Amino acid sequence: MSDVQQRIDELVKGNEVLLFMKGSASFPMCGFSGRAVQILKACGVEPKQITTVNVLDDAEIRQGIKEYSNWPTIPQLYVKGEFIGGSDIMMEMYESGELLQVLQGH
Repeated sequence: MSDVQQRIDELVKGNEVLLFMKGSASFPMCGFSGRAVQILKACGVEPKQITTVNVLDDAEIRQGIKEYSNWPTIPQLYVKGEFIGGSDIMMEMYESGELLQVLQGH
């Protein structure tokens, strides 16, 4: 595993709710990242409970996360070490109630 993959793996496994995004929870830098944060807020997750990684600050992470998850786009949500998906999947899961269940650990 490369250094970047190791760093990503430690982040994923070490944070309950982790969002790789463009920008931060308080200042998203793209519409999809902003929507991802809003979906989490709608599920009752406080912004301070979300660990975010701004992929714009680190080109290695920006590319490495796509390889780590085998998912081509940002944002990417991980809950308890498990890859959930991007903003479209988050929206579908939110609408079905499934995302709330995942976040509550049921």
